[in-house]
Amino acid sequence: MLTVDFTRFPLAAGDRVLDLGCGGGRHAFECYRRGARVVALDRDGDEVREAAKWLWAMDQAGEAPPGATAAALRGDALALPFHDASFDAVIVSEVLEHIPDDEGVLAELVRVLRPGGRIAVTVPRYGPEKVCWALSDAYHEVEGGHIRIYRAGELLDRLRASGLRPYGSHHAHALHTPYWWLKCAFGVDNDQALPVRAYHKLLVWDITKKPRATRLAERLLDPVMGKSLVVYATKPQLPETGAPAA
Repeated sequence: MLTVDFTRFPLAAGDRVLDLGCGGGRHAFECYRRGARVVALDRDGDEVREAAKWLWAMDQAGEAPPGATAAALRGDALALPFHDASFDAVIVSEVLEHIPDDEGVLAELVRVLRPGGRIAVTVPRYGPEKVCWALSDAYHEVEGGHIRIYRAGELLDRLRASGLRPYGSHHAHALHTPYWWLKCAFGVDNDQALPVRAYHKLLVWDITKKPRATRLAERLLDPVMGKSLVVYATKPQLPETGAPAA
């Protein structure tokens, strides 16, 4: 299940891509399939090992084109182990809401992104997330949980303040919003509640089968109640030097 729309975030074969806070690796997998040279980085060692396992399996199955590479690393978003301008593209999906120093993370991402490179940032959308917080303290008051809710304008301001230029945005995963409302209402750790189990089956069916009806329904509902806000931005090109003075 991808949050980033790769028609709005185009990659070329051989592009160097950082998937920061990769989790299980879903976006890293897609970049790898598209021929990128991918680094999937997360602070959670278990997640890194899981992503590495699947990247290896994709390599063995021949799912990536020649020239594509992939690696999974454990690392700190506030001290990335990469040189300046190391990447052509960066994805940071559902990460910033977890980190107290989100401005520090954005500064690091801008540092490792080359001039002219693209970044895709996704966070929980304000409205659906606010409902989750109202229904359940356990949803966000856990170690490593969500510590803030972004309004769209606030996120755009943070990106601009870090030196990025936003060029597009949208919402995603509207069908997942009611699921999280149900989880919060019945208990975030209570997966056995009938409404939660039933809705989870619906989501699994939708993800695996991709029926036309639910795909159309989600496209129509995303602007209204999409669970995630997705913003795309570029890092400005360096100004030309050596031009004669006027």
